[in-house]
Amino acid sequence: MLLAGDIGGTKLLFGLFSEERGLRRPLAEAVYPSIGYGSLEEAVGRFLKETGRRATKAVFGVAGPVFEGKSQITNLPWVIDEGLLREALKIKSARVINDVEAVASFVPFLRKEDVSTLREGAPVRHGAKAVIAPGTGLGEAWLAWDGKQYRAYPSEGGHADFAPATQIENDLLATLRGLHGHVSYERVCSGIGIVNIYNFLKKSGVAAEPAWLAQRLNREADPVPMIVEKALDRETPCDICVRTLGLFASILGAEAGNMALKILATGGIYLGGGIPPRILPFLEKGPFTEAFLRKGRMRDLVARIPVHVITNPKAALLGAAVQGLKPETRPRSRSSK
Repeated sequence: MLLAGDIGGTKLLFGLFSEERGLRRPLAEAVYPSIGYGSLEEAVGRFLKETGRRATKAVFGVAGPVFEGKSQITNLPWVIDEGLLREALKIKSARVINDVEAVASFVPFLRKEDVSTLREGAPVRHGAKAVIAPGTGLGEAWLAWDGKQYRAYPSEGGHADFAPATQIENDLLATLRGLHGHVSYERVCSGIGIVNIYNFLKKSGVAAEPAWLAQRLNREADPVPMIVEKALDRETPCDICVRTLGLFASILGAEAGNMALKILATGGIYLGGGIPPRILPFLEKGPFTEAFLRKGRMRDLVARIPVHVITNPKAALLGAAVQGLKPETRPRSRSSK
C-alpha cells in the first residue's frame, strides 16, 4: 500500500495507491489546507485515520529543494525528514522528492486529456523533456531516457538570473533589483511574479490601475486570482491586468525556450504548475511563442520542440505515486503527447 502526497504551502493532497489498481484508480484521496497542521506527520495521521487504512511505504513531493532526504517547505514552517517520517508513520520506506520532479515523473504517463498542446513541433523519440511549473514560485525539472525508461531529475533553475529581452523587461529588472538585489526568474515568472509585474506597471505609469480594482485588490489576501479574472474578462477586460499577463506570458515563453536549449529538450517542453492552465488564452497568443522562438541562430532548432500545458491538477500527486510503484509498471518506449 503506497501513500503518496503533494505537499504545498497552501494545500496538501494525499492518495493511497496499490500496484494492482495503478495510478488512475487510487483507493482513497483527500485534500487538506496546509494551515492548521503543525507537521506533515500530523496531516498524514488524519488522512490515514479517516481512510481506515495503513500504508507500507510513502513518497511525498514537496515544494522546496531536497537534500539528503530533508526539505524545508516553502511558505510552511515545516522541516520534512525521511527518517522521522518512517518512525512516526511506522512504515518501512519513506521518500521525499521535489514536487516538480514529481510532476516530471508523471510526464511519461500523460494522456491526451491531461494536456493542452500549444505547439505540435516534431518530437524526437526518447528525446529529453523539460518541465517548467509556475505556481506560487517557479519550479523546474527534466527527464532523460536511460535506455529503458524516462527518469526525472530535479532542478532549482527557477532561481537563476532573470535575463530581460526587451526594454520594458529591462525596466522591470531595474525596478526589482532595487527592491531585492538579486532577481531570479521566479521573481517575474510565478504567482509572486504576476504581482511584481502588476505593481511595476502601475508604479511606472505604463498602465493605470482603476480605482474600483484597487479597492477590490485591497480586500484580497492573494491578488493573483483577481488579476487573472479581470485579464480574461471577455466583455470588459482590464488593461493593466491584460498587460500584466501579456508580459508574464512573454517571460514564461523566454524561459521555456531557455530550458529547451539547456537540456536540448527534443522530446518536448511541459508547462506545469497552477498558473498555465488558468491563462491558456494568453499562452495561445503571440507573445509566448514569439519569446519561445527568439533564440537567434537556434530559432529553427527550438521551433521543432513541442510545447504542452499539463492540465491535470493531480500531476504532482500522481508523479509521487509513480516514484513509489514498481519499475515494471512504468511505461518504457511509449511517448507521451
